[in-house]
Amino acid sequence: MTNELIINVKGNEVFLAVLQDKKLVEFNRELVDSAYTVGDLYLARVARVMPNLNAAFVDVGYEKDAFLHYFDLGPGIRTLNKYVEDLASGRAKTGNLMYLKHEPEIAKEGKITDVIKPGQRILVKVAKEPISQKGPRLSCEISIPGRYLVLSPLGDRLSISSKIKESEEKERLRKIVSPLLPKNFGCIIRTAAKGIKTADIEKDLREQLERWEEAVEVIKNGSTPVKVLGELRRTSAILRDLMNESFSFDSVVVNAEGLYDELRDFAEKTMPGKEKIVKLYEGKIDIFDHFGITKQVKAAFGRNVSLKSGGYLIIDHTEALHVIDVNSGNMTKRDNDQESNAIEANLEAADEIARQLRLRDMGGIIVVDFIDMHKSENKNRLFEHLRAAMKNDRARHNILPPSKIGLVQITRERVRPVMDIETKEVCPTCSGTGKVEATLLVVDDIENQMRYLLTEQKEPGVTIECHPFIHAYLSKGLFSRAFKWGWQYKKTVKVRPNMDFRLTEFRFRDKAGKEIII
Repeated sequence: MTNELIINVKGNEVFLAVLQDKKLVEFNRELVDSAYTVGDLYLARVARVMPNLNAAFVDVGYEKDAFLHYFDLGPGIRTLNKYVEDLASGRAKTGNLMYLKHEPEIAKEGKITDVIKPGQRILVKVAKEPISQKGPRLSCEISIPGRYLVLSPLGDRLSISSKIKESEEKERLRKIVSPLLPKNFGCIIRTAAKGIKTADIEKDLREQLERWEEAVEVIKNGSTPVKVLGELRRTSAILRDLMNESFSFDSVVVNAEGLYDELRDFAEKTMPGKEKIVKLYEGKIDIFDHFGITKQVKAAFGRNVSLKSGGYLIIDHTEALHVIDVNSGNMTKRDNDQESNAIEANLEAADEIARQLRLRDMGGIIVVDFIDMHKSENKNRLFEHLRAAMKNDRARHNILPPSKIGLVQITRERVRPVMDIETKEVCPTCSGTGKVEATLLVVDDIENQMRYLLTEQKEPGVTIECHPFIHAYLSKGLFSRAFKWGWQYKKTVKVRPNMDFRLTEFRFRDKAGKEIII
Protein backbone atom coordinates (compact mmCIF):
# COMPACT_ATOMS: atom_id res chain seq x y z
CA MET A 1 0.00 0.00 0.00
CA THR A 2 1.37 3.41 -0.97
CA ASN A 3 0.64 6.41 1.23
CA GLU A 4 0.95 9.95 -0.10
CA LEU A 5 0.37 13.38 1.41
CA ILE A 6 -0.50 16.05 -1.15
CA ILE A 7 -0.46 19.67 0.06
CA ASN A 8 -2.11 22.41 -1.96
CA VAL A 9 -1.46 26.02 -0.89
CA LYS A 10 -4.12 28.45 -2.15
CA GLY A 11 -3.91 32.01 -0.85
CA ASN A 12 -4.26 31.91 2.93
CA GLU A 13 -5.56 28.32 2.95
CA VAL A 14 -3.66 25.05 2.98
CA PHE A 15 -5.44 21.89 1.80
CA LEU A 16 -4.06 18.50 2.81
CA ALA A 17 -5.03 15.25 1.10
CA VAL A 18 -3.92 11.81 2.28
CA LEU A 19 -4.00 9.14 -0.44
CA GLN A 20 -3.78 5.40 0.08
CA ASP A 21 -3.17 3.60 -3.21
CA LYS A 22 -4.29 6.81 -4.97
CA LYS A 23 -7.61 6.81 -3.09
CA LEU A 24 -8.48 9.84 -0.96
CA VAL A 25 -8.86 8.85 2.72
CA GLU A 26 -8.28 12.13 4.59
CA PHE A 27 -8.88 15.73 3.58
CA ASN A 28 -8.09 18.71 5.79
CA ARG A 29 -8.13 22.45 5.40
CA GLU A 30 -6.30 24.96 7.57
CA LEU A 31 -5.96 28.70 7.49
CA VAL A 32 -2.42 30.04 7.48
CA ASP A 33 -1.63 31.35 10.98
CA SER A 34 -5.05 30.20 12.20
CA ALA A 35 -5.70 30.53 15.92
CA TYR A 36 -7.49 28.22 18.34
CA THR A 37 -5.98 24.98 17.11
CA VAL A 38 -6.25 21.88 19.28
CA GLY A 39 -3.20 21.78 21.55
CA ASP A 40 -2.57 25.55 21.69
CA LEU A 41 -1.82 26.93 25.16
CA TYR A 42 -3.35 30.25 26.25
CA LEU A 43 -2.95 32.46 29.28
CA ALA A 44 -6.59 33.46 29.62
CA ARG A 45 -8.91 35.16 32.09
CA VAL A 46 -12.05 33.72 33.64
CA ALA A 47 -15.00 35.74 32.36
CA ARG A 48 -17.74 34.19 34.50
CA VAL A 49 -18.33 31.10 36.60
CA MET A 50 -21.59 29.14 36.18
CA PRO A 51 -22.27 27.10 39.35
CA ASN A 52 -25.37 25.47 37.85
CA LEU A 53 -23.21 24.05 35.01
CA ASN A 54 -20.22 23.46 37.27
CA ALA A 55 -18.24 25.20 34.55
CA ALA A 56 -16.73 28.55 33.61
CA PHE A 57 -16.58 30.70 30.50
CA VAL A 58 -13.06 31.89 29.75
CA ASP A 59 -11.84 34.77 27.59
CA VAL A 60 -9.16 33.46 25.21
CA GLY A 61 -9.63 36.25 22.67
CA TYR A 62 -12.21 34.43 20.54
CA GLU A 63 -15.48 36.17 19.64
CA LYS A 64 -17.29 33.79 21.99
CA ASP A 65 -15.94 32.86 25.42
CA ALA A 66 -14.45 29.38 25.63
CA PHE A 67 -16.01 26.67 27.80
CA LEU A 68 -14.17 25.03 30.72
CA HIS A 69 -15.90 22.30 32.73
CA TYR A 70 -14.89 21.22 36.22
CA PHE A 71 -14.02 17.74 34.96
CA ASP A 72 -11.46 19.30 32.58
CA LEU A 73 -9.59 21.18 35.30
CA GLY A 74 -7.40 18.24 36.24
CA PRO A 75 -6.55 17.18 39.81
CA GLY A 76 -3.52 19.50 40.00
CA ILE A 77 -5.33 22.70 39.01
CA ARG A 78 -4.57 24.44 42.32
CA THR A 79 -0.84 23.85 41.81
CA LEU A 80 -1.06 25.13 38.24
CA ASN A 81 -2.98 28.26 39.27
CA LYS A 82 -0.49 29.10 42.00
CA TYR A 83 2.47 28.59 39.67
CA VAL A 84 0.89 30.84 37.00
CA GLU A 85 0.32 33.61 39.54
CA ASP A 86 3.88 33.21 40.86
CA LEU A 87 5.23 33.62 37.32
CA ALA A 88 3.06 36.65 36.57
CA SER A 89 3.94 38.32 39.87
CA GLY A 90 7.68 37.61 39.61
CA ARG A 91 7.89 35.19 42.52
CA ALA A 92 8.82 32.42 40.06
CA LYS A 93 11.52 33.16 37.50
CA THR A 94 11.93 30.03 35.39
CA GLY A 95 10.27 26.94 34.00
CA ASN A 96 12.39 24.76 36.30
CA LEU A 97 9.92 23.01 38.62
CA MET A 98 12.52 21.46 40.92
CA TYR A 99 11.33 23.34 44.00
CA LEU A 100 7.65 23.49 43.15
CA LYS A 101 5.37 22.71 46.07
CA HIS A 102 2.21 20.85 45.16
CA GLU A 103 -1.12 22.09 46.45
CA PRO A 104 -3.84 19.61 47.53
CA GLU A 105 -5.60 17.96 44.61
CA ILE A 106 -9.24 18.82 43.97
CA ALA A 107 -12.03 16.32 44.58
CA LYS A 108 -13.45 14.43 41.61
CA GLU A 109 -16.99 15.61 42.36
CA GLY A 110 -16.18 19.10 43.67
CA LYS A 111 -17.51 22.53 42.75
CA ILE A 112 -15.81 24.87 40.32
CA THR A 113 -16.56 27.86 42.54
CA ASP A 114 -14.10 26.44 45.10
CA VAL A 115 -11.28 26.42 42.53
CA ILE A 116 -11.48 29.43 40.21
CA LYS A 117 -13.02 32.91 40.46
CA PRO A 118 -14.14 35.48 37.87
CA GLY A 119 -11.24 37.63 36.68
CA GLN A 120 -8.62 35.04 37.60
CA ARG A 121 -5.71 34.36 35.23
CA ILE A 122 -5.58 30.74 34.16
CA LEU A 123 -3.41 28.62 31.85
CA VAL A 124 -5.54 26.52 29.48
CA LYS A 125 -5.18 24.22 26.50
CA VAL A 126 -7.57 24.18 23.53
CA ALA A 127 -9.21 20.74 23.63
CA LYS A 128 -11.75 21.36 20.84
CA GLU A 129 -11.77 24.03 18.17
CA PRO A 130 -14.76 26.40 17.82
CA ILE A 131 -17.65 24.45 16.30
CA SER A 132 -20.78 26.06 14.85
CA GLN A 133 -22.03 28.65 17.36
CA LYS A 134 -19.83 27.35 20.18
CA GLY A 135 -16.50 28.75 21.30
CA PRO A 136 -13.44 26.56 21.96
CA ARG A 137 -13.57 23.81 24.58
CA LEU A 138 -10.73 24.05 27.11
CA SER A 139 -8.75 21.86 29.45
CA CYS A 140 -6.28 22.71 32.21
CA GLU A 141 -4.35 19.45 31.90
CA ILE A 142 -1.36 20.99 30.18
CA SER A 143 0.73 18.89 27.79
CA ILE A 144 3.29 19.56 25.05
CA PRO A 145 3.33 16.87 22.33
CA GLY A 146 6.54 15.90 20.63
CA ARG A 147 7.57 13.30 18.09
CA TYR A 148 8.23 10.48 20.55
CA LEU A 149 6.70 11.70 23.79
CA VAL A 150 4.18 14.07 25.31
CA LEU A 151 5.56 16.25 28.10
CA SER A 152 3.27 17.10 31.04
CA PRO A 153 4.56 20.03 33.12
CA LEU A 154 3.52 19.78 36.79
CA GLY A 155 2.81 16.07 36.28
CA ASP A 156 4.40 13.16 38.06
CA ARG A 157 3.55 10.08 35.99
CA LEU A 158 5.57 8.28 33.34
CA SER A 159 3.32 6.16 31.14
CA ILE A 160 3.80 4.30 27.88
CA SER A 161 1.45 3.95 24.93
CA SER A 162 -0.80 0.91 25.24
CA LYS A 163 -0.05 0.11 21.59
CA ILE A 164 3.47 -0.93 22.63
CA LYS A 165 2.86 -4.48 23.79
CA GLU A 166 6.38 -5.88 24.32
CA SER A 167 7.39 -5.73 28.01
CA GLU A 168 11.11 -5.58 27.09
CA GLU A 169 10.55 -2.51 24.90
CA LYS A 170 8.46 -0.84 27.60
CA GLU A 171 11.21 -1.39 30.13
CA ARG A 172 13.87 -0.08 27.71
CA LEU A 173 11.91 3.11 27.08
CA ARG A 174 11.23 3.59 30.77
CA LYS A 175 14.94 3.29 31.57
CA ILE A 176 15.78 5.85 28.86
CA VAL A 177 13.26 8.51 29.85
CA SER A 178 12.99 8.12 33.63
CA PRO A 179 16.47 9.46 34.57
CA LEU A 180 16.17 12.30 32.02
CA LEU A 181 12.78 13.56 33.15
CA PRO A 182 13.13 16.60 35.44
CA LYS A 183 11.36 16.63 38.78
CA ASN A 184 7.65 17.58 38.64
CA PHE A 185 7.37 16.72 34.95
CA GLY A 186 5.25 13.85 33.69
CA CYS A 187 5.52 12.13 30.35
CA ILE A 188 3.64 9.85 27.98
CA ILE A 189 5.88 7.84 25.68
CA ARG A 190 4.23 7.62 22.27
CA THR A 191 3.93 4.62 19.97
CA ALA A 192 6.40 6.24 17.57
CA ALA A 193 9.17 5.81 20.19
CA LYS A 194 9.19 2.04 19.68
CA GLY A 195 12.65 0.94 18.57
CA ILE A 196 13.99 4.51 18.45
CA LYS A 197 17.56 5.24 19.54
CA THR A 198 18.24 6.80 22.93
CA ALA A 199 19.80 9.92 21.39
CA ASP A 200 16.69 10.67 19.34
CA ILE A 201 14.39 10.33 22.35
CA GLU A 202 16.70 12.52 24.45
CA LYS A 203 16.67 15.15 21.69
CA ASP A 204 12.86 15.13 21.53
CA LEU A 205 12.57 15.53 25.30
CA ARG A 206 15.07 18.40 25.23
CA GLU A 207 13.07 20.18 22.51
CA GLN A 208 9.81 19.93 24.48
CA LEU A 209 11.51 21.28 27.62
CA GLU A 210 12.76 24.23 25.54
CA ARG A 211 9.21 24.85 24.29
CA TRP A 212 8.03 24.87 27.92
CA GLU A 213 10.64 27.52 28.75
CA GLU A 214 9.35 29.59 25.81
CA ALA A 215 5.83 29.34 27.21
CA VAL A 216 7.01 30.39 30.67
CA GLU A 217 8.57 33.56 29.26
CA VAL A 218 5.19 34.56 27.79
CA ILE A 219 3.33 33.74 31.01
CA LYS A 220 5.73 35.94 33.00
CA ASN A 221 4.48 38.94 31.04
CA GLY A 222 1.07 38.40 32.68
CA SER A 223 -1.09 39.96 29.93
CA THR A 224 -4.31 38.17 28.96
CA PRO A 225 -5.59 36.74 26.73
CA VAL A 226 -2.45 35.63 24.90
CA LYS A 227 -1.31 32.52 23.07
CA VAL A 228 1.46 31.06 25.18
CA LEU A 229 2.47 28.19 22.93
CA GLY A 230 1.16 27.20 19.51
CA GLU A 231 0.71 23.65 18.32
CA LEU A 232 2.52 22.75 15.12
CA ARG A 233 0.83 23.67 11.87
CA ARG A 234 -1.46 20.87 10.79
CA THR A 235 0.91 19.92 7.98
CA SER A 236 3.79 19.30 10.38
CA ALA A 237 1.47 17.74 12.98
CA ILE A 238 0.25 15.15 10.46
CA LEU A 239 3.84 14.25 9.65
CA ARG A 240 4.68 14.02 13.34
CA ASP A 241 1.69 11.86 14.23
CA LEU A 242 1.63 9.55 11.24
CA MET A 243 5.28 8.85 10.52
CA ASN A 244 5.77 5.82 12.74
CA GLU A 245 6.50 2.15 12.45
CA SER A 246 2.93 1.25 11.43
CA PHE A 247 2.30 4.05 8.96
CA SER A 248 4.62 6.15 6.87
CA PHE A 249 4.28 8.32 3.81
CA ASP A 250 6.03 7.22 0.66
CA SER A 251 5.96 10.80 -0.58
CA VAL A 252 4.90 14.25 0.57
CA VAL A 253 4.26 16.63 -2.32
CA VAL A 254 3.69 20.37 -1.82
CA ASN A 255 3.21 23.17 -4.35
CA ALA A 256 4.63 26.08 -2.31
CA GLU A 257 8.38 26.55 -1.92
CA GLY A 258 8.18 28.14 1.55
CA LEU A 259 6.13 25.30 3.01
CA TYR A 260 8.33 22.80 1.18
CA ASP A 261 11.41 24.18 2.97
CA GLU A 262 9.58 24.13 6.31
CA LEU A 263 8.51 20.50 5.91
CA ARG A 264 11.96 19.37 4.80
CA ASP A 265 13.53 21.06 7.82
CA PHE A 266 10.94 19.49 10.12
CA ALA A 267 11.48 16.03 8.63
CA GLU A 268 15.26 16.42 8.76
CA LYS A 269 15.21 17.39 12.44
CA THR A 270 12.66 14.87 13.67
CA MET A 271 12.98 11.99 11.17
CA PRO A 272 16.51 11.96 9.71
CA GLY A 273 16.53 10.32 6.29
CA LYS A 274 12.83 10.98 5.71
CA GLU A 275 13.39 14.48 4.31
CA LYS A 276 13.93 12.91 0.87
CA ILE A 277 10.24 12.01 0.60
CA VAL A 278 9.26 15.72 0.70
CA LYS A 279 9.03 16.96 -2.88
CA LEU A 280 8.20 20.30 -4.49
CA TYR A 281 5.53 20.17 -7.18
CA GLU A 282 6.32 22.43 -10.12
CA GLY A 283 3.83 21.13 -12.69
CA LYS A 284 1.79 23.43 -14.90
CA ILE A 285 -1.67 22.15 -13.95
CA ASP A 286 -3.22 22.39 -10.49
CA ILE A 287 -1.59 19.91 -8.08
CA PHE A 288 -4.96 18.41 -7.04
CA ASP A 289 -5.95 17.95 -10.67
CA HIS A 290 -2.61 16.25 -11.37
CA PHE A 291 -3.14 13.68 -8.60
CA GLY A 292 -6.85 13.20 -9.33
CA ILE A 293 -7.93 14.66 -6.00
CA THR A 294 -10.33 17.31 -7.29
CA LYS A 295 -12.57 14.70 -8.88
CA GLN A 296 -12.51 12.52 -5.76
CA VAL A 297 -13.45 15.48 -3.56
CA LYS A 298 -16.39 16.34 -5.81
CA ALA A 299 -17.56 12.73 -5.66
CA ALA A 300 -17.03 12.19 -1.93
CA PHE A 301 -18.37 15.34 -0.26
CA GLY A 302 -21.87 15.57 -1.67
CA ARG A 303 -25.03 14.61 0.19
CA ASN A 304 -25.25 11.50 -2.00
CA VAL A 305 -22.18 9.27 -2.22
CA SER A 306 -22.24 6.54 -4.84
CA LEU A 307 -20.90 3.02 -4.28
CA LYS A 308 -19.29 0.93 -7.03
CA SER A 309 -21.91 -1.80 -6.79
CA GLY A 310 -24.75 0.58 -7.62
CA GLY A 311 -25.77 1.44 -4.05
CA TYR A 312 -25.35 4.83 -2.44
CA LEU A 313 -25.17 6.68 0.87
CA ILE A 314 -27.21 9.70 1.93
CA ILE A 315 -25.35 11.78 4.53
CA ASP A 316 -27.10 14.49 6.55
CA HIS A 317 -25.65 16.71 9.27
CA THR A 318 -27.49 18.27 12.20
CA GLU A 319 -26.30 20.21 15.24
CA ALA A 320 -26.64 17.14 17.48
CA LEU A 321 -25.62 14.24 15.23
CA HIS A 322 -24.86 12.93 11.76
CA VAL A 323 -27.18 10.51 9.97
CA ILE A 324 -26.10 8.10 7.21
CA ASP A 325 -28.67 6.11 5.25
CA VAL A 326 -27.51 3.10 3.20
CA ASN A 327 -29.47 2.36 0.03
CA SER A 328 -29.05 -0.64 -2.27
CA GLY A 329 -29.92 1.28 -5.45
CA ASN A 330 -29.98 -1.07 -8.44
CA MET A 331 -28.28 -3.92 -6.58
CA THR A 332 -31.68 -5.51 -5.96
CA LYS A 333 -31.86 -6.34 -9.68
CA ARG A 334 -29.24 -9.02 -9.25
CA ASP A 335 -30.09 -12.73 -9.12
CA ASN A 336 -29.08 -13.12 -5.45
CA ASP A 337 -31.71 -13.28 -2.73
CA GLN A 338 -32.55 -10.19 -0.69
CA GLU A 339 -30.41 -11.17 2.32
CA SER A 340 -27.32 -11.75 0.15
CA ASN A 341 -27.83 -8.44 -1.61
CA ALA A 342 -28.24 -6.70 1.75
CA ILE A 343 -25.06 -8.03 3.34
CA GLU A 344 -23.06 -7.36 0.16
CA ALA A 345 -24.28 -3.75 0.01
CA ASN A 346 -23.81 -3.21 3.74
CA LEU A 347 -20.21 -4.47 3.74
CA GLU A 348 -19.31 -2.16 0.88
CA ALA A 349 -21.12 0.71 2.60
CA ALA A 350 -19.21 0.03 5.85
CA ASP A 351 -15.88 0.54 4.05
CA GLU A 352 -17.09 3.79 2.51
CA ILE A 353 -18.55 5.02 5.81
CA ALA A 354 -15.22 4.47 7.58
CA ARG A 355 -13.57 6.49 4.81
CA GLN A 356 -16.20 9.23 4.97
CA LEU A 357 -15.78 9.69 8.73
CA ARG A 358 -12.06 10.33 8.23
CA LEU A 359 -12.55 12.43 5.12
CA ARG A 360 -15.10 14.78 6.63
CA ASP A 361 -13.70 14.50 10.17
CA MET A 362 -17.22 13.77 11.38
CA GLY A 363 -17.37 13.70 15.16
CA GLY A 364 -19.92 13.34 17.93
CA ILE A 365 -22.78 10.91 17.36
CA ILE A 366 -23.17 9.16 14.01
CA VAL A 367 -26.25 7.02 13.35
CA VAL A 368 -26.10 4.63 10.39
CA ASP A 369 -29.24 3.04 8.95
CA PHE A 370 -27.98 -0.06 7.16
CA ILE A 371 -30.16 -2.15 4.87
CA ASP A 372 -32.33 -4.53 6.93
CA MET A 373 -30.92 -8.00 7.49
CA HIS A 374 -32.66 -10.88 9.26
CA LYS A 375 -29.82 -13.28 10.02
CA SER A 376 -27.92 -12.60 13.24
CA GLU A 377 -24.67 -13.95 11.75
CA ASN A 378 -24.86 -11.33 9.01
CA LYS A 379 -25.42 -8.57 11.58
CA ASN A 380 -22.37 -9.76 13.53
CA ARG A 381 -20.35 -9.99 10.33
CA LEU A 382 -21.26 -6.41 9.45
CA PHE A 383 -20.36 -5.19 12.95
CA GLU A 384 -16.92 -6.83 12.87
CA HIS A 385 -16.31 -5.60 9.33
CA LEU A 386 -17.09 -2.01 10.32
CA ARG A 387 -14.78 -2.26 13.33
CA ALA A 388 -11.97 -3.55 11.10
CA ALA A 389 -12.60 -0.78 8.54
CA MET A 390 -12.26 1.87 11.26
CA LYS A 391 -9.19 0.30 12.84
CA ASN A 392 -6.83 2.85 11.25
CA ASP A 393 -8.95 5.84 12.29
CA ARG A 394 -6.72 7.94 14.58
CA ALA A 395 -9.69 9.64 16.27
CA ARG A 396 -11.02 7.88 19.37
CA HIS A 397 -14.27 6.12 18.54
CA ASN A 398 -16.73 3.51 19.76
CA ILE A 399 -19.11 1.38 17.70
CA LEU A 400 -22.24 -0.23 19.10
CA PRO A 401 -23.66 -3.44 17.57
CA PRO A 402 -26.70 -3.11 15.28
CA SER A 403 -29.92 -2.48 17.16
CA LYS A 404 -33.10 -4.49 16.67
CA ILE A 405 -34.20 -2.11 13.93
CA GLY A 406 -30.83 -2.22 12.17
CA LEU A 407 -29.31 1.08 13.35
CA VAL A 408 -25.61 1.27 14.19
CA GLN A 409 -24.48 4.02 16.55
CA ILE A 410 -20.93 5.38 16.41
CA THR A 411 -19.38 7.93 18.71
CA ARG A 412 -16.24 9.59 17.36
CA GLU A 413 -13.97 12.19 18.91
CA ARG A 414 -15.09 15.66 17.90
CA VAL A 415 -12.33 18.26 18.17
CA ARG A 416 -12.95 20.50 15.13
CA PRO A 417 -15.82 21.41 12.80
CA VAL A 418 -16.89 18.82 10.26
CA MET A 419 -15.22 19.31 6.88
CA ASP A 420 -17.89 20.68 4.55
CA ILE A 421 -17.02 21.02 0.86
CA GLU A 422 -19.58 22.52 -1.52
CA THR A 423 -19.75 20.09 -4.44
CA LYS A 424 -22.57 21.79 -6.33
CA GLU A 425 -21.23 24.27 -8.84
CA VAL A 426 -22.52 27.72 -9.60
CA CYS A 427 -24.68 27.71 -12.73
CA PRO A 428 -22.25 28.16 -15.65
CA THR A 429 -24.65 30.36 -17.57
CA CYS A 430 -26.04 32.69 -14.92
CA SER A 431 -23.25 32.63 -12.25
CA GLY A 432 -25.93 32.25 -9.61
CA THR A 433 -27.82 35.40 -10.58
CA GLY A 434 -30.66 33.71 -12.43
CA LYS A 435 -29.89 35.76 -15.54
CA VAL A 436 -28.21 34.25 -18.58
CA GLU A 437 -24.93 35.70 -19.80
CA ALA A 438 -23.95 35.38 -23.46
CA THR A 439 -21.59 32.40 -23.20
CA LEU A 440 -20.85 32.87 -26.90
CA LEU A 441 -18.77 35.92 -25.94
CA VAL A 442 -16.51 34.26 -23.34
CA VAL A 443 -13.64 33.81 -25.82
CA ASP A 444 -13.99 37.47 -26.89
CA ASP A 445 -13.82 38.50 -23.22
CA ILE A 446 -10.67 36.46 -22.76
CA GLU A 447 -9.06 38.01 -25.85
CA ASN A 448 -9.98 41.57 -24.85
CA GLN A 449 -8.51 41.24 -21.38
CA MET A 450 -5.45 39.42 -22.71
CA ARG A 451 -4.85 42.19 -25.26
CA TYR A 452 -4.96 44.77 -22.45
CA LEU A 453 -2.42 42.82 -20.37
CA LEU A 454 0.01 42.29 -23.25
CA THR A 455 -0.20 45.72 -24.88
CA GLU A 456 -1.15 48.15 -22.10
CA GLN A 457 0.40 46.52 -19.04
CA LYS A 458 3.35 45.21 -21.07
CA GLU A 459 3.21 41.71 -19.61
CA PRO A 460 5.93 39.57 -21.28
CA GLY A 461 3.52 36.64 -21.47
CA VAL A 462 0.38 35.23 -19.87
CA THR A 463 -1.16 31.89 -18.93
CA ILE A 464 -4.93 31.67 -19.33
CA GLU A 465 -6.48 29.46 -16.65
CA CYS A 466 -9.97 28.30 -17.63
CA HIS A 467 -12.54 25.51 -17.66
CA PRO A 468 -11.33 22.31 -19.46
CA PHE A 469 -13.92 22.82 -22.22
CA ILE A 470 -12.65 26.34 -22.96
CA HIS A 471 -9.08 25.07 -22.68
CA ALA A 472 -9.78 22.46 -25.35
CA TYR A 473 -11.37 25.06 -27.62
CA LEU A 474 -8.43 27.47 -27.30
CA SER A 475 -5.62 24.94 -27.60
CA LYS A 476 -6.94 22.38 -30.10
CA GLY A 477 -5.20 21.95 -33.45
CA LEU A 478 -1.75 22.89 -34.73
CA PHE A 479 -2.77 26.50 -35.37
CA SER A 480 -4.92 26.93 -32.28
CA ARG A 481 -6.37 30.18 -30.98
CA ALA A 482 -3.63 30.35 -28.35
CA PHE A 483 -0.94 29.84 -31.01
CA LYS A 484 -2.42 32.58 -33.21
CA TRP A 485 -2.61 34.99 -30.26
CA GLY A 486 1.05 34.35 -29.43
CA TRP A 487 2.01 34.94 -33.06
CA GLN A 488 -0.09 38.10 -33.25
CA TYR A 489 1.29 39.74 -30.10
CA LYS A 490 4.79 38.20 -30.35
CA LYS A 491 4.54 37.05 -26.76
CA THR A 492 4.02 33.76 -24.96
CA VAL A 493 0.35 32.78 -24.55
CA LYS A 494 -0.36 29.52 -22.73
CA VAL A 495 -3.65 27.90 -21.74
CA ARG A 496 -4.11 25.75 -18.63
CA PRO A 497 -7.26 23.85 -17.55
CA ASN A 498 -8.71 24.04 -14.05
CA MET A 499 -11.44 21.56 -13.12
CA ASP A 500 -12.65 23.80 -10.27
CA PHE A 501 -13.67 26.60 -12.68
CA ARG A 502 -17.18 26.98 -14.00
CA LEU A 503 -17.64 27.18 -17.77
CA THR A 504 -17.29 30.96 -18.19
CA GLU A 505 -14.70 31.53 -15.47
CA PHE A 506 -11.12 32.39 -16.41
CA ARG A 507 -8.05 34.02 -14.87
CA PHE A 508 -4.67 35.22 -16.05
CA ARG A 509 -1.30 34.35 -14.50
CA ASP A 510 2.12 35.83 -15.17
CA LYS A 511 5.28 33.90 -15.99
CA ALA A 512 5.95 33.35 -12.28
CA GLY A 513 2.52 31.75 -11.86
CA LYS A 514 1.01 34.61 -9.85
CA GLU A 515 -2.55 35.68 -10.64
CA ILE A 516 -2.82 38.98 -12.50
CA ILE A 517 -5.56 41.18 -11.09
CA ILE A 518 -7.17 43.36 -13.75
